[in-house]
Amino acid sequence: MPTTDPTPDFLAASGLPTRWQGCERLVVLDLGPGAVRRFEALQAAWHADALRCERLVVLATDGPDSTDHADGRVQWIRLADDPGIALRGLQAQVDVFWLGDSPAVPGGLVRRLHRVAAPGATLWSARPHPADHAHFPLRYLPPRPAAFRPPHQGPRTALVIGAGLAGCAAAWALARQGWHATVLDRQAAPAQETSGNPAGLMHGTFNAPDSLHARWFRAAARCTARLAGPAIASGAVAGDLGGFLRLEHRLDTAQAVGQCAQVGLPADYVRWVERAQAQADTGLVLASGGWWYGQAGWMSPGDWSRWLLAQAVAAGLARFQGNTAVARLHQAAEGHGWQALDADGQVLAQAPVVVLATALAVDRLLPQGAATVAMQAVRGQTTLLAADTPGLRPPRRALSGQGYGLTLPDGRVFTGATTQHTDPDPSVRQTDHRHNLVRATRLGLCASAEAAATGIVGGRVGWRATTADRLPCIGPPPDLRRPPTPGTGRQDGLQHQPRWHSAVDGLYLFTGLGARGITSAALGAQVLAAWVTGTPFPVDTALRDALDPAREKKGGSAEPPCQAKEPSGPTAPP
Repeated sequence: MPTTDPTPDFLAASGLPTRWQGCERLVVLDLGPGAVRRFEALQAAWHADALRCERLVVLATDGPDSTDHADGRVQWIRLADDPGIALRGLQAQVDVFWLGDSPAVPGGLVRRLHRVAAPGATLWSARPHPADHAHFPLRYLPPRPAAFRPPHQGPRTALVIGAGLAGCAAAWALARQGWHATVLDRQAAPAQETSGNPAGLMHGTFNAPDSLHARWFRAAARCTARLAGPAIASGAVAGDLGGFLRLEHRLDTAQAVGQCAQVGLPADYVRWVERAQAQADTGLVLASGGWWYGQAGWMSPGDWSRWLLAQAVAAGLARFQGNTAVARLHQAAEGHGWQALDADGQVLAQAPVVVLATALAVDRLLPQGAATVAMQAVRGQTTLLAADTPGLRPPRRALSGQGYGLTLPDGRVFTGATTQHTDPDPSVRQTDHRHNLVRATRLGLCASAEAAATGIVGGRVGWRATTADRLPCIGPPPDLRRPPTPGTGRQDGLQHQPRWHSAVDGLYLFTGLGARGITSAALGAQVLAAWVTGTPFPVDTALRDALDPAREKKGGSAEPPCQAKEPSGPTAPP
């Protein structure tokens, strides 16, 4: 290790602060120890410079979890500890590289640096490299091919169609990148449809081996817990993220502990609790132990949606336009982007970029030539019980097994929900309440379904936009006009690569959140914003591709579009 602090030399050798003056964003990749110290120096220099860039992003393999600073304009993104692993899945345009004090750079690592280097990227190390280093010059990396350009260099404005969890989160994430969004919805206010349920679960997922599904929901849950914690503490968002229990009767303690050891996740994320501890945590009589997620629980999806949108509005970077039903989209003449039209063909709003966050109605708005999205409408009915319901046992913490239960701040218990495919009925049905209460009784929430039925004070029906793999669809839609890559069944047009997709198309999807929208919305919106703006992706390439609307199902063939009938009624998708 060097005997003196190399941070000042790093700043000067990288051309900072003059290098960031007048540009939209500067991205720094720090692969050495002590990254927090250099980040603090960078941030101080950025604050002190009146001509600083709009946004500073630091990617690091050392230090705390990802977070935002300075009203979101300075961003810290934590990568994997091992530089090789971190670079393998990184999607970014890096302007400045810091390699620490290593006297040599492995060739494989060099190739990965080239892959993520922005034009004119510089590299700095605390130690001099050998003069005959064969891989690349020490200070300057070669420029990208001439065809390279960041996405959407025109006006940074977007239309977001749909004001549920996905749409509100999209406006928030775009605002964090300095983009202005107009959010359109057919309802008079945000989060009036399925996102208007009084509560919903927020937690990760665990399995062994660690699947892409588990990795996505772990990353999404941690992101949401970090962002929502202050909002819940302030009272702006109803919720409790003090812990969540997922009952699991199929495992004993030895099996569960073995699975935890196999994956190696931290105990503050998930751990196995035996039956006695599970009962103490929830205050219920339970039939088994289960998985305890420490930074999880429940949130109000409506509150969360409105809070996210309010952050963008307060920054002057979003506005909501309600009572606005979009009938179709029209791609205007070159340079004018997209127009949202009503049923009479009148222009409601227009922008160079449009985000479809309309759940099951996405296919209806996709233009000719774009592939439809494989989703199914899954009906769900919830049940709300009064606090004084006979035999009611309100849980101390949210839990699930067969069904779920949670206690609202006023003592009422929210439980459910049914899962019904190809069921378009919008009415609240007593048979569905009965189904929910039978499962609630098995969870230990009620003395009996019959007694609990006397305390029903509400219920809602909504439809989950569910994909076959239970992962969201985020990114540009597949383009049927481009031929698939031979042997893959995938339409690999330029728009499916974040640095190469067409800036003229400007169409993106944020849908398929299913029953896990509260968990997925914030991180999914940041993935969307990376597609649109060119900022570094908050997830690795494997997760990004797993969410890509052009992703393949097992077997290599494209997933067929869902032909399920779209439900009707007051809570149907917009």
